[in-house]
Amino acid sequence: QVQLVESGGGLVQAGGSLRLSCAASERTFSSYAMGWFRQAPGKEREFVASINWSGVNTYYADSVKGRFSISRDNTKNTVFLQMNSLKPEDTAVYYCAANRNYAFGSATAGTYDYWGQGTQVTVSS
Repeated sequence: QVQLVESGGGLVQAGGSLRLSCAASERTFSSYAMGWFRQAPGKEREFVASINWSGVNTYYADSVKGRFSISRDNTKNTVFLQMNSLKPEDTAVYYCAANRNYAFGSATAGTYDYWGQGTQVTVSS
């Protein structure tokens, strides 16, 4: 069982930046692909970014490409999401997730095995 704990959310003005972190309890963290998803009120959970076990391969939703960057530090069992040029439409609860079966992660929430509790990101206009 992998426990994931997100942190780093908060309130920021449009155009600002935030860096989310997700710490994993599992020593085999490096064997998992990781993903970030978000869910805004009244909307379905949507894919944001994913990263393979080594950190070499990353994938982004079109809506965040060029603004967000996913990375990981396997020595610290942590994955990060650097968010720049934030927009009000980025407001959501952000979740990290671990994927055992898809080497490069996946844009489909149902393929992930473990989820964090989420961290709120609010971008004011």
